[in-house]
Amino acid sequence: MIPIPYPYPPMEAESVDELPSGREWVFEPKWDGFRCLAFRDGAEVRIQSKAGKPLARYFPDVVEELLALEARRFVLDGEIVIPVNGRLSFDELLLRVHPAESRVRSLVEAHRARLLVFDLLVDERGKSLVKLPLAERRKRLEAFAAEHLSPRGAVRLSRVTRSRATAVKWLAGGGDGDLDGVIAKLVDEPYRSGEREGMVKVKRQRTADCVVGGFRYATRGREVGSLLLGLYDADGLLHHVGFCSSFDAKVRKGMLEKLEALVQAPGFTGKAPGGPSRWSTERSAEWKPLAPKLVVEVGYDHVSGGRFRHGTRFLRWRPDKAPRQCTLEQIG
Repeated sequence: MIPIPYPYPPMEAESVDELPSGREWVFEPKWDGFRCLAFRDGAEVRIQSKAGKPLARYFPDVVEELLALEARRFVLDGEIVIPVNGRLSFDELLLRVHPAESRVRSLVEAHRARLLVFDLLVDERGKSLVKLPLAERRKRLEAFAAEHLSPRGAVRLSRVTRSRATAVKWLAGGGDGDLDGVIAKLVDEPYRSGEREGMVKVKRQRTADCVVGGFRYATRGREVGSLLLGLYDADGLLHHVGFCSSFDAKVRKGMLEKLEALVQAPGFTGKAPGGPSRWSTERSAEWKPLAPKLVVEVGYDHVSGGRFRHGTRFLRWRPDKAPRQCTLEQIG
């Protein structure tokens, strides 16, 4: 029997502007994938997203690879990625989140996923390691990997360094375009499930995961003009923090239908979008509230007064993130 519950809130990282210094820190790549906790108990494998949602139906190849390991009991923390032509493709991950099993199977046949592992929460003897410091967990993970994982397998060990200089090179590019940033962890910390203490992240660009709390129509034509972005405060109120209005044709395809199916008041439960400005037309000023179901990752430059100072850049949808995980702490 696995000694920790499923689903299990993963330890999370606080966003910071630069990497910390000191021998108390270790550094890991932040891969461009889906966070995943993988549970195996005998013949049963369950994998969950960061938000605690089951992922097995979308990644049967990962389940298959975990079942193929000799170890019959464990809980691993890692990142699901999909290599395409030698590079990791986040678009391929998004395609996997599809309701049709036949579609998922065809995607698996085209490009199989990998699980890059960076923590061991339960070992092959069924013993919980979450109270141990990271340094000891990493030591046991490396022993687990040496015995059960292949360096070129579909489930493989993610790298780590004690050198800040190496981590800075990773962050700058370092010949590895698959990194989303760098994670820094305190070596003496236990695994703090659902908390952000003892772990920070620096991304290559400033990004935030936001709830789409509403949208505006374009000035002309039946199109989306902009997405209205929201973040939750500590009291659970969703505040309007800015907008996103630049979408390519691929992103626009099906967007309006997706949004109109979710129209539901109030949209924002805290600060809401303002009324018309002197530049607005009647149509562009009108906005439709949405049920808080969709999460989008956006890039931004500056924050002022708890809002994005300028319009943000649409990066991608994030179906692996729970709306309630989108908090003001990201831009605080």
